[in-house]
Amino acid sequence: MAALALAALRSDVSLSVQVYEGIRAAITATNLYEIDEANLRLDERELAARLGVSRTPIREALVRLEHEGLVTSIPRRGYYIARKSKTELLEIIVVWAALESMAARLTALQASDEAIASLRTIFATFDGERIAAKLDEYSDANIRFHQRIIELSGCEQLRRTAGSIFIHVRSIRHRTIAENQRFERSIVDHLQIIESLEARDADLAERLVRDHALALAAHVNANDNDL
Repeated sequence: MAALALAALRSDVSLSVQVYEGIRAAITATNLYEIDEANLRLDERELAARLGVSRTPIREALVRLEHEGLVTSIPRRGYYIARKSKTELLEIIVVWAALESMAARLTALQASDEAIASLRTIFATFDGERIAAKLDEYSDANIRFHQRIIELSGCEQLRRTAGSIFIHVRSIRHRTIAENQRFERSIVDHLQIIESLEARDADLAERLVRDHALALAAHVNANDNDL
């Protein structure tokens, strides 16, 4: 659990909500498919000590997170951050492809010019050499780009559904961005997607975003056999 970064609790929100939101945010920010398996375990006592609360709100939060599929409980062993099998992960990426491609279509049809322009600013400081030298920064920008397309769709139900699988998509994108120099193709794809959105070409934007996500699925299927 050493990899879990927990934020300090605030005083303007109920304790149970803060504990749940804090643990959830820390789990969502975890590079799930890169950390050691030992760090997947969520120790109630340690969580309570680090957050300065009793174990009751910790248990309540873990039960709620289990219902959401973010953690899993193993009898007599406790709670663990939930990782997916390779087969499950491939299905998740396919679902994400469907969601984000529809988000791209909606963005092209209804987002403002200023909103679409915000996508270009995400990559304003990157070129090929810059990406290779600052891969962690580019990986973060890559994630923000895909999140932003979901946000620009203006569809709350789509956003919520995408949010339920975001941890897995974010984590596998982070893990694979350097594999086979995928970042080189990534920036080209992103710029083509932005151009299609700026042109208000909903069909092209939808197809480019879908193909981009499915290319990730194909890469994971062919290369990441240790999942």
